[in-house]
Amino acid sequence: MRPVLDFWDSDGFDLWPVAEVDPYLTLHGRLTPAEVGTAVMRIVAFNDLDPEPRERPRRPPRPREPLDSFLHGLLTFESVHAAGGLRVTDDATGTTSLPGCCTGIGEWRDWFDVLDGGGATVFGHEPVAQVERTGDTVRLLVDAELDDGPVIELPAAEARRLLAGVERDLTAFHTLAAGWAAHHLPGHTGPVTAALAEALNL
Repeated sequence: MRPVLDFWDSDGFDLWPVAEVDPYLTLHGRLTPAEVGTAVMRIVAFNDLDPEPRERPRRPPRPREPLDSFLHGLLTFESVHAAGGLRVTDDATGTTSLPGCCTGIGEWRDWFDVLDGGGATVFGHEPVAQVERTGDTVRLLVDAELDDGPVIELPAAEARRLLAGVERDLTAFHTLAAGWAAHHLPGHTGPVTAALAEALNL
């Protein structure tokens, strides 16, 4: 179980150094500075949107300077988003679940709603992943819209152990990103670091 960021095209990006990476970028504490730059670029880009008309009175206008303009959404939205989620692989069968459309890394804590309260929760669409608990077993339906789609099963205790690993990976990445921001975004380090923590639900 690994936290991954979804794809975002970096062609033509020149505000800071970035690396060529796979469409799903795994977040952990061993990324190179250029890979951290790619991850930060992706998270910022997910939020690089102008506000809806009803939101405009609550947000300052977009700055003209390119860096400040790019960071504007990340630093002014009430809630920020990092597209991606958890990549879960069953090593015994090779079955892998990847984040669907419209899921966010910050939703990783929703697994605890199932572990602690039972029931089920869904993530995204195309495909719709569903996590449910029956007794001491957690089932991840890779595509809940398929009657006979692939399923990953694991003990609830193992799911908690894996989620603890996700939190360690995200925390280690955030520590890297804070140091990276101090070097590459010295005028915005504090706000960017805080916004990244929110996007990752730390």
